[in-house]
Amino acid sequence: MADRDPIQPIHEPTLAVVDEESTWVQDAADRFENASAQDLLSWAIETFHPRLAISAAGGVDGMVLVDMAWRIDPSIRVFTLDTGRLPPETYTLFEEVRDRYGIDVEFEVPDASAVASFQTANGPNAMYRSVDLRTNCCTIRKVEPLKRKLATLDAWIAGLRREQWVSRRNIAKVEFDREHGGIVKLNPLADWTLDRVWDYVRSNEVPYHELFDHGYTSIGCAPCTRAVLPGETERAGRWWWEQETNKECGIHCSVQLMGSKSDSEKAAERAPLREVHS
Repeated sequence: MADRDPIQPIHEPTLAVVDEESTWVQDAADRFENASAQDLLSWAIETFHPRLAISAAGGVDGMVLVDMAWRIDPSIRVFTLDTGRLPPETYTLFEEVRDRYGIDVEFEVPDASAVASFQTANGPNAMYRSVDLRTNCCTIRKVEPLKRKLATLDAWIAGLRREQWVSRRNIAKVEFDREHGGIVKLNPLADWTLDRVWDYVRSNEVPYHELFDHGYTSIGCAPCTRAVLPGETERAGRWWWEQETNKECGIHCSVQLMGSKSDSEKAAERAPLREVHS
């Protein structure tokens, strides 16, 4: 069994969850809560590299992490989920990452037969018709490829921030990722504001996604992302046709735990009301 000391990498990410494993992660979360993002990244790289990677989807937060980590260790690994429906500007950005940092971004793609079956049965733009179909599409294109990738790692780094959305308010800087076999998840920018992120980008000339210059504040698949309007929240451009969901795809929060009721759940709640009034 792998050594669970916090200064040693975990080499068995699929082991069952036990209290001993989660305790040292909680200790690390407490230790780094008031530490800088750079200090947390330095510890993570020393502890988990090379079975550690940054998850980057084109968002400005992910690019800040790439720049920070590269300055600590130029061999840092970066991966992205290529859903097959990304904006062309996303691919341009990852070419810039290759040119600027010399990092070969690792592309994870969905199972082709699963995509084909879903689109044949439901159409290419089924996500607009219901939350169920949208989350099914996200599962095929993002959640399952992420699971495959994380099964090869001991820890991963994400650009989540507490101010982004209600479902992210309580994230810790170091988390025990039970959704992915009990590996470690790191959120070095958890306590950063969006203004602080952009200040870092400008100060360090970090490459960023072109769509941010066109009113976008969050980057996802092209059909599911739009520019935000004045006064809208940072993630308002994601799945904008959904009015009562938590704007998550399932890669950072289980669909069952998102706090977003699916269409089938809403229909089940409405059924007793229809019976009363019939």
